[in-house]
Amino acid sequence: MKRRKPEQTATSFFRRNLRNRKTGAQRIFCRKTAAFLTGGLLVCLCLSACGPVKEKTQKTEKKEVEIPITFTVNPTTGKKNQQELVEAFNQKYKGSYQVKVDWIMETEDEYRQNLKRMNVTDQLPAVITDLRMLPSFYHMMVTEGRIEDLSDEIRADEEWSSSIEEVVLQGCTEPDGGIYLSPISTAAFSCSGIFWNQELFAQAGIDHFPTTWEEFWECCDKLQAHGITPLALHTEGTGWSPMLFATAQLASTPEGLAFMETLYPESYNNAQGQQLAETLQKLFSYAGKEALHSDFDVAYNDFFSGKAAMVANGYWMIDQIPAEWKDKVRFSAFPGNTLVSSPETFGWSVVSGYSEEIKKGAVEFLKFRTLRNKQEKERLFSSQGSTGKAAQQDYIQAYQNVSGLVPNYQVKWNSILQEETIGKYLPKLAEGEITSQDFVEASDESIDRFRQEW
Repeated sequence: MKRRKPEQTATSFFRRNLRNRKTGAQRIFCRKTAAFLTGGLLVCLCLSACGPVKEKTQKTEKKEVEIPITFTVNPTTGKKNQQELVEAFNQKYKGSYQVKVDWIMETEDEYRQNLKRMNVTDQLPAVITDLRMLPSFYHMMVTEGRIEDLSDEIRADEEWSSSIEEVVLQGCTEPDGGIYLSPISTAAFSCSGIFWNQELFAQAGIDHFPTTWEEFWECCDKLQAHGITPLALHTEGTGWSPMLFATAQLASTPEGLAFMETLYPESYNNAQGQQLAETLQKLFSYAGKEALHSDFDVAYNDFFSGKAAMVANGYWMIDQIPAEWKDKVRFSAFPGNTLVSSPETFGWSVVSGYSEEIKKGAVEFLKFRTLRNKQEKERLFSSQGSTGKAAQQDYIQAYQNVSGLVPNYQVKWNSILQEETIGKYLPKLAEGEITSQDFVEASDESIDRFRQEW
């Protein structure tokens, strides 16, 4: 049986219409709610999506590039060499580059010898110093592509290239135009002369530093006659201090200067070689016995303990003058008004085996060093050595009025002569165990060995 359709009364119509309106309102409400929830969900999804992106950005943020380098700690003073330079660079480039230093308690000679060992074991730092002090090793590093050619970087950078004195840039440039030694700015800090004790001179009745070599030997005699050891010398290493005296004296004649300007002399068995050996022997007659079989630190201590009146060394020793000695230590050019200098010995190199970002940072560090060196000269010369050290004022005057520069023997002579022959035969020459001719012949033997080995 079919169900009968109910009659449509006013009351039933009203109820049905109200029900329909409620249903429509509910639908609208549901649609709005759905839209709201959908929008909220999208916002949440966006926010949640942004979270990992931010985290990823933080994770890929550029890290500081560390530039490994080795510097020495002065065995005599305990001072960390180049510490101020490193700190200044690290402060300026914080967040981009940081020089990471391995401080080692070694003499400069020990450091140079260790460069060879580190090269063989492939443990060289990204930046190496003093390479030009080992001429044959330096040329081997260039030939084998172990150090970077910086010529393009320097010449393309106007600020960098314009801050380098022409004589310094020439000294660091190879015949083919390559630059494997990043130059300092100026030759002003690369010169060596004689530090002398003004009080000991006065005790011997000497009121000024000798200006000729004849006066120099007379000065030594006077000091010795008053019971004062004239010279602080040593024989180990490359014989640095006595060799400075001897080569400066040799270069006082045109023939001797030409000999000193020669790269890898073919022989020392000539007038210049004989004169050099005789001068070395004479120098040690004015030194104490402790000079034999000792390194420069002994000479340094002899001088700053008041045992010896003179020591030959470079500008850098001014920073090592004890405060209580600032008034008594003076500085003069060698007799004949010359200084020994080869600015290229202060050039530093970038080792090729590192990543491009480390090498880029190393180059930036070397540029920073050059510009800082220029600023140091400007400050020093404008103040005329206002630090209060008499030797610094003397040095500025000597540099500004010098008659000529004598090349540093360390960039001209073969490595076997410097690293083996001098250390072995100089003490024997000083003690009279061998003659000057024997020393000359030993020097020539080093040439033969050098040719065979290199």
